[in-house]
Amino acid sequence: MTSGREEYELWPYFATPLPSPDAVRYRHEVLLDLRDPQIVAAVRSFAVEMRFVRGGLDKAKKYHYATQQRDTVLRAATGYVAAVRALSHALTPDRPSSKALRSFAETLSRYVASDRFVGLASQAEDISKSLAAVTYRMHLVGDRVHVSRQAAEENYAADVVKTFERFQQRQVESRLTQITMYDEMNHVEAAIADLVARLYPAEFAALAQFREDHGQFVEEFLSVFDREVQFYLSCLDLEQRLSRRGLSMCLPEISGTDRDIWADTAFDVALADTLVDDKRPVVCNDFRLTRPERILVVTGPNQGGKTTFARMIGQLTYLAGLGLLVPGTRAHVMLSDRVFTHFERGENLRDLTGGLEDDLVRIRDILREASERSLIVINEIFTSTALEDAILLSTNVLQKVLALDCACVVVTFLDELAALDEAVVSMVAQVVPDDPSTRTFRVVRQRADGNAYAQAVARKYGLTYPRVTARLAR
Repeated sequence: MTSGREEYELWPYFATPLPSPDAVRYRHEVLLDLRDPQIVAAVRSFAVEMRFVRGGLDKAKKYHYATQQRDTVLRAATGYVAAVRALSHALTPDRPSSKALRSFAETLSRYVASDRFVGLASQAEDISKSLAAVTYRMHLVGDRVHVSRQAAEENYAADVVKTFERFQQRQVESRLTQITMYDEMNHVEAAIADLVARLYPAEFAALAQFREDHGQFVEEFLSVFDREVQFYLSCLDLEQRLSRRGLSMCLPEISGTDRDIWADTAFDVALADTLVDDKRPVVCNDFRLTRPERILVVTGPNQGGKTTFARMIGQLTYLAGLGLLVPGTRAHVMLSDRVFTHFERGENLRDLTGGLEDDLVRIRDILREASERSLIVINEIFTSTALEDAILLSTNVLQKVLALDCACVVVTFLDELAALDEAVVSMVAQVVPDDPSTRTFRVVRQRADGNAYAQAVARKYGLTYPRVTARLAR
């Protein structure tokens, strides 16, 4: 979501979940306003122009020649004035419905009417017109350039072309030399500009004074808006990209007291974004975790979508806490204070602890910090120990989670955990009934059946015991 928007440094916004349902609804209102085609078009146009303005001001600082520096600042100011006026015209105080954009529109309207902005706009327009009227003639003799005012005279170029047009028989290949244009003036161009400035001292003195008076003309509140609105646009851009492939994102119902979590036709956002680029189908799933239910235990065959399902719930909860759209057609999410995850880590040769100890230490730290408003996502914990020990340890962990009364999603190969308590919900990854080696990536609420379908996979890839021994005997 931040890709292509690195200049705005949006990451802090994505790393800061909101503290209250009211703050979430505040952002929801902004997203609804930005779904208005006229408003979002004006905001996007403003963002494009402001990128040009920032680029111009940055270049002006790097240029070596004063005349080019001043002209670049003037061009940036002209673009800024046009962008601000266009945005103010689109965002009238009564047009947006959100508190945020209404307040911004009112501030913007006052700024456009202020003496500061009116003076900037008038001065930029007057100087631009006077400079546009500057004309000069260059006379090259050897390595010397003579610059003089250009007397009023007619341009006969069009008449010449029209006169000889009747004699044209065919298009001829151009022999003109392509001249490379550089962003910054070279020393010859700068010297010519200085000579022209001597011919038109009043116009160029006004340009120099404009740079002195308006070196920093961008208002702080507009810079803040230009950055912060990108946070919302990044979410809407993701929604548009996914909607083109039939995937829906929605504004979830948010509660600070009702700690139920559910969603319809939800999906893993990160995976979906990749699959959409590859034009591959995305499988959606529903889930419900309503009182007194607190834990989803997800079992089923390997490579059946269990981890993706758990990750989806974590993403949905986290995005909801940011006040953004979430994957699915409908969703209800408690406002979580933290989202804790425990996924298997690769071995670290510098870490002398074993896999079991690492699992225990990490889950201990999570249970110490989690509260009743937290979500814990656990993916196949205690896989490095014996089956009986894994069941014992996992049971103890889930009992601690139940005591905390927080929401939890557990991906496991231990079917026994699915029947641990009435607050535990069993969900199972599905396979094609007629071909158990093929996964559907659907995860449905049902009793854990203990089927890993390992034999079906082994048969599919020729890895059954008779097939392997037969090959070895050849």
